Amino acid sequence: MKEALYYRKLKDKKVQCNLCPHFCVIENGEVGKCRVRQNVDGRLMSLVYGRPCSIAIDPIEKKPFYHFMPGQTALGIATAGCNFSCLNCQNADISQAEPENVPSQKISALEVIHKAKKFNTKIISYTYTEPTIFYEYMFDIARLARKQKIKNTAVTNGFINELPLKKICKLLDGINVDLKSIDDKFYKKVCGGRVNPVLESLKIIKQEGVWMEITNLIIPGLNDDLYSIRKLISWIINNLGYDVPIHFTAFFPTYKLLNTSPTPMNILKKARKIALNAGANYVYTGNIHDDEGNNTYCPNCKKPIIIRDGYKVVQNKLKKGKCGCGGTVAGVWR
Repeated sequence: MKEALYYRKLKDKKVQCNLCPHFCVIENGEVGKCRVRQNVDGRLMSLVYGRPCSIAIDPIEKKPFYHFMPGQTALGIATAGCNFSCLNCQNADISQAEPENVPSQKISALEVIHKAKKFNTKIISYTYTEPTIFYEYMFDIARLARKQKIKNTAVTNGFINELPLKKICKLLDGINVDLKSIDDKFYKKVCGGRVNPVLESLKIIKQEGVWMEITNLIIPGLNDDLYSIRKLISWIINNLGYDVPIHFTAFFPTYKLLNTSPTPMNILKKARKIALNAGANYVYTGNIHDDEGNNTYCPNCKKPIIIRDGYKVVQNKLKKGKCGCGGTVAGVWR
């Protein structure tokens, strides 16, 4: 175990975790909501430091990142645990389990760097579960990766406090935030969290200058009404600008929402059209086969400049972030 960052000691060997907005007060011997930060005799310890349960090579597009070194692969890494309890979690077997019940490997931060070099990947991605809960491990890997000129990306729910977020932003090159809804009731009912801390995180990431993309999983009957979608789009544009890529992705029945229908393609296309009409420059549809919603278009000439087949980049016409027409396309391209 490794002593956790961001906590304070209370009376009677209690501690309060200050990593995320749950601010768990944890009795001696108990764990917080994430299941992986334990009070051991008045010290908060990480139970998953150096113990990844998943490590694999993926296309960076799968995260999804469509404006971050397209066509490259990323070494994805995760530990058990999450600070949310989403009813639709596709990785619930590792995110919602106690770490002792999840098979894991013992891999140091330095060994993760060696693996990235072995597989000749230029990106490490903290993904699959919520990287906030393995913050110390992510931080140490990212610091070593930065020295080796390996890029760091995180796929997160954004439910993290300001101080730790600003500190990790100094080491991250790209962040994809899963903005699940603009409705706080949805967050409480479906995710076991709150939306306002996520919105604050999005603004902080923007201020810190880290490349950001946003994913919104549309679930029928829960967050698929057009009023909420318009409200979400409006918030993104008004607070983050027109150049943040937005990925509207399809839900498929899983975990505790097995009786919920898959997302119809037409609602994803409607959401994309609404966002484009509102002025967003880069809007995508995901988890479905949609050529138009999968490609990147130049905001100047409107022509396709990155053509994809699923997660595969078929053609990339960009040169140093510019289209042939001279228009600039926002992103991290090399």
